[in-house]
Amino acid sequence: MSQSSSEKLILVTREPDGIATVTINRPASLNSLTRPMMIELAQAFKSLGRDDSVRVIILSGSGRAFCSGVDLTAAEQVFKGDVKDPEVDPIFQMEQCPKPIIGAINGFAITAGFEIALACDILIATKGATFLDTHASFGIFPSWGLSQKLPRIIGPNKAREVSLAAMPLPAEEAEKLGFVNYVVENSELLKKARQLAGAILKNNQDLVLRYKSVINDGYKLDLRHGLALEKVFILVIFIFLFLFFLIKHRSG
Repeated sequence: MSQSSSEKLILVTREPDGIATVTINRPASLNSLTRPMMIELAQAFKSLGRDDSVRVIILSGSGRAFCSGVDLTAAEQVFKGDVKDPEVDPIFQMEQCPKPIIGAINGFAITAGFEIALACDILIATKGATFLDTHASFGIFPSWGLSQKLPRIIGPNKAREVSLAAMPLPAEEAEKLGFVNYVVENSELLKKARQLAGAILKNNQDLVLRYKSVINDGYKLDLRHGLALEKVFILVIFIFLFLFFLIKHRSG
């Protein structure tokens, strides 16, 4: 089923409280991604990351699915040109975005949709939601980090089962494995996401951004180097505060 070309396929809303919502809006095709949608999604996260009025981002999908992956009927268009260009790579832009990203997962998150979910900082899923990696089924190698991120979160054995056998990972099991934070009724999905976003908004914004950065960057390192990274952040904050109070004292 085709959708009107005038219909916005990536919706972005900004609210006065600092919460922005990005919605993949192609429900008739289970939110499968075309090349223009991928570019628009990347641009949305780049823009929101630079917007000082935005403090938390919620990512969701309209209709019965979060994202069913790349639109295989438009695969030639999707992979046309430089697919590794960071400016049009939604995963790169999500990973570079300093704001916390809450993924609200309804229905299916398949392959590219699975990888987009992995790029979120916190995940809330509906009961019955399913994560599925079909790379092996189609003979396509993952390029957005699924092969490396998933084993680090759910363990290598389970990741092998999910990816090599293309076995569905139900949200309820994903929650037990520490991949999904909460599983809720469908009607409660966005409410729970906003509740969690509101809890983040109550905290010191500068520290939230730095904390997200040190967690995400440190997770890529071994423990020794991760601890060293934390100390670097502490030192940077100490120097900033020292200079701030020094300038304030001299100007006063």
